[in-house]
This record gives sequence, structure tokens and C-alpha cells, in this order.
Amino acid sequence: MKHTNRLIHSTSPYLLQHAHNPVDWYEWGTEALSKAVQEDKPILVSIGYSSCHWCHVMERESFENEDIARVMNERFVCIKVDREERPDIDQIYMDAVQALGVNGGWPLNVFLTPQQKPFFGGTYFAPPSWTQILTNLHAAFQANRTQVEATAEELRLHLLRSDVERFRQAPVEAELVAVAQGLYQKLSPKFDAVWGGMSRAPKFIMPAVWQWLLRYHVLTAQPEALHHTLLTLKKIAMGGIYDQIGGGFARYSVDGEWFAPHFEKMLYDNAQLLSLYAEAYALTRDPEFRTVITETVGWLTREMTSPAGGFYSALDADSEGEEGKYYVWTYRDLEEALGEHAPLVAEYYAAQPTGNWEHGQNILTRLLPDEDFLKQQELTAAAWQTILQQTKDTLLQKREGRPRPGLDDKIITAWNAMTIVGLTDAYRALGTPELLTLAEQNMRFLENELLEGQHVYRSYKDRRSHTRGFLDDYAYLIQAYRKLYEVTFNEYWLHRAAFFLETTLTLFFDPTDHCFYYTAHDGEALIARKKEIFDNVIPSSNALMAQNLWHLGVLLNRDDWKEKARTLVSGFSRLIADEPNYMAYWATVYLEMEKGMAEIVLLGADLEDVRKELQREYLPFAVFMGAISDSDLPLIADKAVTDGKTTVYVCYNKACRLPVYTVPEALEQLRHDTPSLSSTQPKY
Repeated sequence: MKHTNRLIHSTSPYLLQHAHNPVDWYEWGTEALSKAVQEDKPILVSIGYSSCHWCHVMERESFENEDIARVMNERFVCIKVDREERPDIDQIYMDAVQALGVNGGWPLNVFLTPQQKPFFGGTYFAPPSWTQILTNLHAAFQANRTQVEATAEELRLHLLRSDVERFRQAPVEAELVAVAQGLYQKLSPKFDAVWGGMSRAPKFIMPAVWQWLLRYHVLTAQPEALHHTLLTLKKIAMGGIYDQIGGGFARYSVDGEWFAPHFEKMLYDNAQLLSLYAEAYALTRDPEFRTVITETVGWLTREMTSPAGGFYSALDADSEGEEGKYYVWTYRDLEEALGEHAPLVAEYYAAQPTGNWEHGQNILTRLLPDEDFLKQQELTAAAWQTILQQTKDTLLQKREGRPRPGLDDKIITAWNAMTIVGLTDAYRALGTPELLTLAEQNMRFLENELLEGQHVYRSYKDRRSHTRGFLDDYAYLIQAYRKLYEVTFNEYWLHRAAFFLETTLTLFFDPTDHCFYYTAHDGEALIARKKEIFDNVIPSSNALMAQNLWHLGVLLNRDDWKEKARTLVSGFSRLIADEPNYMAYWATVYLEMEKGMAEIVLLGADLEDVRKELQREYLPFAVFMGAISDSDLPLIADKAVTDGKTTVYVCYNKACRLPVYTVPEALEQLRHDTPSLSSTQPKY
């Protein structure tokens, strides 16, 4: 390589991709920021991530161009930021660009004064536009400095005004079911009744919305909510957004039919979708949902797991310079690979001789439910399953011989913990021991490599990065610990959850508005300190902390934690009611708090068999505790095995019903409070 810049020493795969640009890139840090002040130069902050298609395009077109790089180097201090390693920086400057009236996205290119105040920004720029912007902004900084500084100060003041200040209102005063029905009535007009999801394109899956709708159905026995949720999950699983051959989900669909995805695969999407499909399977026992879970875990273990047990971050959309090339097939490809079965398989996956997508290529997708396809083809389910499995094995083997998409092998704490949650939810629903083994293996990796005392670190690639964890890292870690406890009853996991909850309260909590900062009190000081309120593709870290406070408050009998959760959620209850699409995880926590969580305690030598049988049911408004004989946990300490049998206690707010000895008896006690559990679930 002709050029090598400072990024060669980074732990970020995205920054390493730019290490041989002729641009004199810096990482965000003292060296670059001090240089800007000393030389009185504006700063260019360019933010992206390794699987970002347009980030790659802008690099090829502009950042590898020596003439453009010369202008950047002479006139600006150029800083590259991996948004996944430094979401705190990304949040601030994304807010600034949106305040300027520009639609956000990546790459995000923002120009700052030497004091880090933004004055201009945008996303992708083609080379002629980029060159013109560089020239114009340099001229404006030199000739109109007062105006530039005024714009920057105005943006800084905007950034300092927190979302909490803007959106917190008096709590909603209404009965639970009425509030929930109001949320549903706001969501339901946006449903796409044909293809599932919401009526828009592009389509992001947004798992938190569908998880809330499943809970709403349990609360109200509302059949339409369940119908649309299951329709959505079916259509997604049939679409091109789901990898029909290798498992796992792409980031979003560019159309309204889940057909043509943006082909990058993100760990955080797949982690959440493991949980969502596990819940849907627990509710319906639909074998297709089980297949989705099994194939997605297969992809996770095959392509996304490091030898040490950490989960990688993402796979690029591109291979050989083309988006989706790794995943698509010509009709001839299918004929050569599958021989006599090719016409039947092509029909199943809607593949056409001329292609169903661009350049004669086919995205494998399913237009008919399996039962309709079998009727049409006069096939038995058993015969078709044999052909289908052979097809998947053959095509996967063929595909693995192709040049692979780029792998972002950075290991992020929050996303790994989220995946542990997905795996434990899948383990509860399916009972497959390997899922728990994979989750525990990953937690051991996190404990060995990314946790040190009370400190959580953000990421790992060959070595731990120096970046301390953010609120989502702590929040998902706590959730992962408590989920592991509930499927193992190993109290070590529960004590770790409590330890990091106390730590998070110490490091992130703001008692003035009863909310959590995204960055720790002892973290790097940026020009603004944000509090994450709205769900995005990942649920709000404050909503998740409210849930952690509530669940651990119940599990450990900590009324102070429960009160903090109530205060946090009630402050946003009006916003939840007004914007359920962007507050879905908050809405789930609201339902849990207002309905109340069943406290299910299992005691006895055979509690593991009882736990497995009971947790296979869909019980979203319950927490589980257990011990073979005795325990110091407050909700177990006063309970005992009766008549030498494994005993189940179903309690609410520490008041317990009579102990029972079988799962059907326990479910009968739970059904008394959960109307839809006693109804027959429709099959889709």
C-alpha cells in the first residue's frame, strides 16, 4: 500500500478499512482535537460502520482519491469514527445534522469548529459535490468566521436541550386496558394487511413493536393484534429479507413486500428476532417459527462466532463490489446445483429463468405458504422436507465457495448481551440445550475480555478497546444476566445482574430527572451529554433500564428499584400513548408494571423438568425463581417443598396462592389473571 495513516493502530474494523487512505485520518481523541485548536482549523468528522454500503462507496470515490485527500488534509483536521464503537459521538452529531434539516444516515460527514461545535453536515456526497463542499466551507470558515461560529453556537445550545426536557409530561391517568387499547388504535391503521408490518417502504422489522402486540393480545385477548403479528412474522420468514438458505435476517427490505433486502446482516437485528420468534413459537407452536430460530442460530454459530466465544458484529451487504452478490442465484446456477429438482425448487423460491431481481439474478423468496405449495405440487410434507433440506445443504455448500461479504469481526458488549437474551428466550421456547450452552459460552467471553470490576468496555477485536461501555452495554448485560438466572436458577447470574444494576445507578443515573445518561459520569466530556429516550432499531436504553429495575426489583424484593422504574416510565407515559411506534419497548414495560408480574417459585429436586415444561408456555408477565432445597433470596426464603414433591408457588406482589405440584395446576392459577391464555390460539 502506498499510504498508511494513524488508523492502522485502531481496534475498529471500520477504521482499519481506511488505514491506507491518502487522507491523514485521526481517531477521535486528544491528538486530533488539540491539533485543531492549535492550528485553528475546522474539523471534519466522518462517521460510519464497516458494513455500510454508502460508506464504502464514498471511500472508493473520495477518500482514496489523492487530489481530494490533499484538499482534506490541507484544510481540515480529519477524524474517522466508527459509530458502533462510539455511539455517543454519533448521537450528538446526528442530532446536529437533523437540526439543520438534513435527513440522517451514514456515512455522516460533519464539520466542526476547533471547539467541536458543528456548523454543517450531511451524509453521502459524490466526488464533485464533496470537493465543492470542502472548498466552500474552507472559504466560509476563513471569510465568514463570525457567522460560522454563530451557527455552531446555536446548534450547541440545541444539543444541550435534552429529550427528557422536551418530552416529559404529566403521567397518563387511565386504566391499564384503556391505555393499551389507545396504543393499539394508534398502531393498527398503519398495518399492511397484505404483507404484514407497517404500510411503508423501506421496511424495518422493529421487533419491539411486535413483542408489544403479543403482550397486548395476552392482556386483552384481541384477535386482530395476534393475527397481524403472526402474519408479519410469516411474511418476513417467507421473504428475501430472511436468508432462505443459510438463516439469519438482513437489516431491512427496500420494498414493501420484504422481497429485496439491503443485504447486510447485523447481529443486533438477529438477536432481537431470536427473542421475537421464540415468543411467537411459545404462543403458537408453529413449526415454521422453530425452523427460523434453528436456522438463524445455525448462521450465528457458523459465521458469526469467534473461536473464543464472542459474537461478531455484522456482515457486509457487498461482495466483489456488488450488493447482494453472495446471496443471489441465476436460474442456471440452480439448474447446475440441483439437477432434476431445480424446476420444483425454483417454483418454491419464485426464481425465474430471466431473474426476479436485477441483472438476471434471483433473490430466493416464497410467495406461497408451504401447505398451499404442497397442494399445488401434489407433494407430501415428508417428501418435500427431504428435498428441501437437501436443497438448502447443497446451495449453502455452493455459496460458501463464493467470495464472502466483508465481516466486521468487532465484538460489541451490548450486542453480544442482546444475543444472550435471544438465545435464552429461544432455549425457553425450544428446550434445546445447545442454545443455553452457546449463551453461557458467550457470557464467559464477556466476563473474561470485556468486564473488569465495575467497568464494562465497549468492544473487542484481538484486544479490548479503551472505550468504556455506554448505557446500552450495561443495560443489556444486566438483562442477559437476569435471563440466564431465570433459565438456570444459578444465583451467580442474579447477583451479577444486581451488582451491575447498582453500578449503572452510580455511573449513569441523573436524580434530577430520574433518567439515565447514555454516557457515564466519569466518561469523556463531549459538547453535549445525551439521554436516549426513543426506540430505534434497538430499544431505548432507558426503557431497558426501567425494565431491569422492575424485574430485579421483583426478583430481589427491592421496592426502591421498583419505585425508580415507576417514576421513569410514568414520566413518559403520555409520549408512550402518543408515539407507540417509537416507544414500543417503553409500552411493554408499562404493561408489565401496570398488570403486575407473576412471581413463580419452583422448589424441589425435579425443578428442572418442571421449569422446562412451564417455561415452554408463553408467559410474558412472569418472573421465575427456583432452588432445589433452600435459598436466601427473599421470595424463596420463606417457602418450602411440601409432601416431598417439586412444588410450584404462583404469587403476585409477594402474596401466594396455594402451592401446586404440576404444570397444568400452575397454569390454571395463571390463567385466572390472563384471559387469552385460556383461549384457543389460531394457527397461521
